[in-house]
Amino acid sequence: MSALETALEVFESVDLQVVRSKSLLLSQHFMELVESRCTGFGLELSTPREARLRGSQVSFAHPEAFAVMRALIAQGVIGDFRAPNLMRFGFTPLYTRFTDVWDAVEALREILQERRWDSPEFQQRTAVT
Repeated sequence: MSALETALEVFESVDLQVVRSKSLLLSQHFMELVESRCTGFGLELSTPREARLRGSQVSFAHPEAFAVMRALIAQGVIGDFRAPNLMRFGFTPLYTRFTDVWDAVEALREILQERRWDSPEFQQRTAVT
């Protein structure tokens, strides 16, 4: 309990407006990078662009979303798949850096460009991504 109390005390000093602001900046940065770095690969933004309408996650549709997400996870980029064709990425503003967003987009670009998602190991459907 003392560890929990200490954690909660630290969290009391966190300004939630600052956390929300960073969350919006991270998700906006991600959307802009994906749209500029991953053009021509069949990605379609499914998340509202307007900041007040979105949370701390961004979803892109892709015909091979399941396999692409599996390939991303294999590279250490953790997101999830939502049927029928959505890749969902969450941004935790307390510890996600803008560098992490860049790295995730670069991994996505490489997977799409090199068609790494087309490997049999990523095509096999599982209960969860």
